[in-house]
Amino acid sequence: MFDFENLEVYRKAKDLNREVLHFLKENKRIDSYIRDQLRRASISIVINIAEGSGKFSKADKRNFYTTSRGSVYECVSLFELIFGENEITKEKFNNFYLKYEILSKMLLGLINSQK
Repeated sequence: MFDFENLEVYRKAKDLNREVLHFLKENKRIDSYIRDQLRRASISIVINIAEGSGKFSKADKRNFYTTSRGSVYECVSLFELIFGENEITKEKFNNFYLKYEILSKMLLGLINSQK
């Protein structure tokens, strides 16, 4: 087993990525650029947590976790754009928003633990 597989934040990010990919498959009307950006940012959260966990120095780990957190922010802003275009219900938007908020806090904890 790899270290990142033991991280709760990794498991949550992976589950949320699965939800996002499912959402995108069901909502093909969303602008293709926004769809691509959301898919990439969602995947970036997961893979940067995994890559960061494999680094040896705290500074390297912190950089990858920080990048992952930046991708969380990117996903939230993309969902705000999607919501602004009436391509997602308020309930679904709030569901994604809450999950990203939790991920952001968990990643901040990881970032702060690497000082």
